[in-house]
Amino acid sequence: MTFRSKVALFISLLTLSIAAFAIEPFVIKDIKIEGLQRTEPGTVFNYLPVQVGDTMNEDKASEAIKSLYRTGFFKDVRVESDQNILLITVQERPSIADIQFAGNKMFQTDKLKESLKSVGLAEGQIFDKTKLEFMEQEIKKQYLSLGKYTASVKTTTSPLERNRVTIRFDIEEGIISRIKEINIVGNQVYQKLDLTSQFQLQTTNWLSWWYKDDQYSKQKLTADLETLKSFYMNRGYLEFSIDSTQVSITPDKEDVFITMNITEGPKYKVSDVKLAGDLQQVPESELQNLIKIKKDEIFNRQKISDSTKAMNSRLGNDGFAFSNVNAIPEINKEEHTAAFTFFVDPGRKVYVRRIDIEGNQRTRDEVIRREFRQVESGWYAADKIERSKERLKRTQFFSDTNIETPAVPGTTDQVDLKVKVTERNTGSIMFGAGLSSQEGVIGSFNVTQANFLGTGDRVSAQINTGRINRTYALSMTQPFFTPEGVALSYDLYRRDSNASKITFATYDTSSMGAGFRFSVPFTEKNAFSYGLTYDNTEVENLTSNLSPIRYINYCNKVTGVSNASGCSMNSLIASLGWVEDSRDDILFPKKGGLRRVNAEVATPGLDVQMYKLTFQESLYKQITNDVTLMVNGQVGYANSYGGKEFPFYKNFYLGGVNSLRGYRLSSVGPVCRAGDTTCGTASQTRDMFLGGTKQLLGNIELFMPVPFLKNNNQFRLSAFIDAGNVYEESESIKLSSLRYSAGLGVMWISPFGPLKIVVAQPFNEKSTDRTEVFQFQMGQQF
Repeated sequence: MTFRSKVALFISLLTLSIAAFAIEPFVIKDIKIEGLQRTEPGTVFNYLPVQVGDTMNEDKASEAIKSLYRTGFFKDVRVESDQNILLITVQERPSIADIQFAGNKMFQTDKLKESLKSVGLAEGQIFDKTKLEFMEQEIKKQYLSLGKYTASVKTTTSPLERNRVTIRFDIEEGIISRIKEINIVGNQVYQKLDLTSQFQLQTTNWLSWWYKDDQYSKQKLTADLETLKSFYMNRGYLEFSIDSTQVSITPDKEDVFITMNITEGPKYKVSDVKLAGDLQQVPESELQNLIKIKKDEIFNRQKISDSTKAMNSRLGNDGFAFSNVNAIPEINKEEHTAAFTFFVDPGRKVYVRRIDIEGNQRTRDEVIRREFRQVESGWYAADKIERSKERLKRTQFFSDTNIETPAVPGTTDQVDLKVKVTERNTGSIMFGAGLSSQEGVIGSFNVTQANFLGTGDRVSAQINTGRINRTYALSMTQPFFTPEGVALSYDLYRRDSNASKITFATYDTSSMGAGFRFSVPFTEKNAFSYGLTYDNTEVENLTSNLSPIRYINYCNKVTGVSNASGCSMNSLIASLGWVEDSRDDILFPKKGGLRRVNAEVATPGLDVQMYKLTFQESLYKQITNDVTLMVNGQVGYANSYGGKEFPFYKNFYLGGVNSLRGYRLSSVGPVCRAGDTTCGTASQTRDMFLGGTKQLLGNIELFMPVPFLKNNNQFRLSAFIDAGNVYEESESIKLSSLRYSAGLGVMWISPFGPLKIVVAQPFNEKSTDRTEVFQFQMGQQF
């Protein structure tokens, strides 16, 4: 309530109280209320401090007036008596019948009404003029924060019948004031451009229409001042200061001028670095290794901050939740040096009393708790709490996760974990289509519930159809089949492939199978997996003039028929794998790595007896906040045993948007040339890509934001170099035979599914290779 309204209320109560003092005491026989239009009489009786049968006097009359006035329903209240009848006359405040906005373009009407409602201005509410004046100024402030200094907001109230009013906001948004010039006064060591290039605020330039960086904002200016200070202090200028800042606007309110007055001061070196305080809780050598700044280095505030943060984190891992590490400088202004003593105060060791979870409406508490590495009644461990937060993020059940550690009242050695989650929709039913440069039009139907009934189990059914591949699959994964975190997955599938579209060799395969697999975690980032899958694969449409002889010979041996047009193979495949995943994010990792080792072995006694080994290692290194380097390598080897031939449809293939870019899908490696009778027939009219039993692939990729898109986590640009090839069993792996390519790629997580676009230039391609400079994929995971 404003000062003006408080004074008005005081004067009104004083006046009405004086009027009430004239009431002679009497016993109330009845109470009558006059002047009500919308308010129910029962509401008034509920607030009255007297009732029939009470003795009315001056004090009670004054209290009755105050009680009714405090309700906010009335702007005038009178208390009188008439033959022992208490007569209360009120004049109601008007109610708000409608709120209208005109001229608002930058703010939606619904959002403005929500803001009004938060302060008590809404349709059906009692009208309060002071609140209306307050919101008028607040809306204008919002326009000022966007750089619209010519904006004006005017309000009018129109009375209606039954003591109601309509409120209208007339808004003139005006033009946006642009930053005309940013001046820095006092800089001698660094040029103005070197300094202002670090700022969020910029003068009008050719990209301002996109970035809006020429629109003045007080919050952005504050951030830029801190950026300026950090720029100097991270380069040795310990005594740097910002003396004053002026922001001025031209009379027409179109141009903004910003001036910063600074004092650079001399550059300082670090003369000594020491540790002091309680050094018994953590080995001093460990703390020394966490200090980022060294003796004789140029002073760097960021390194000092990183050192204290690292030491506090290390102490926090051992239960010292409230540790305090301060860097205390000893400045020698004559020699321009500074010695720093890191004073360590671990504080009291604390443990976690309990973990409280809020915000989970669907997800069961146990699903969240099983991701926690910090346990109740255990010593506080900062690294375990951070890891728990990462694990919750990786479930992808929540759009936001926040963990607070308030101290338990009345204790000095206990904290609680307050876990607040915001759930996201984890179920989806998708009908759609995609487009791939290899697959053509891809139809899809997918039903997925990643958090089935709040249990954390994943259930999905999918149908994907394309020109080359068709997949029908049902799967279920229980990530915590056992309390120890052993995962169990079931799969049922059918996969059809038309190889003539990718290898230029005529044959079709159809595979049906069912299987299960277990994943057993060893550590936080390591897991071992094993499983069994029964598979039946049928090869069809082999022809003597369009299919390689080796394919026909393979089916001849399986069926015992010469010149077979197809064959059917049964296999029971045992799989064994190990994965180490230390990536900080699954979709767009910036640091960490992924290492996979997998083995598949078809058990003896059935039509197929083979094994297949693959190894992959990917490393991610964050170069800057926005740039990440990725190095990936993959090796594969396959063969048969027991006198059986290796099934050709299990060969490795390379090429396409997800492996060796710039080359067409599965078009790299051994090939049977048209008319080559050693592998085909004289009537063969086109080259046939055979794949191989050995594979080598390497990728070096630099990920960065897409230009003109700031702080967007749905886009990623990359520059890459790929190298790889596949080889037959009789061939040796030679680096000189690798195919190379280089290019640019962009990935967009669109509302319609992931979209990947690649422009690549192949190098040292052979005459038999099929190249594609432009490749894309949409509507499928990659």
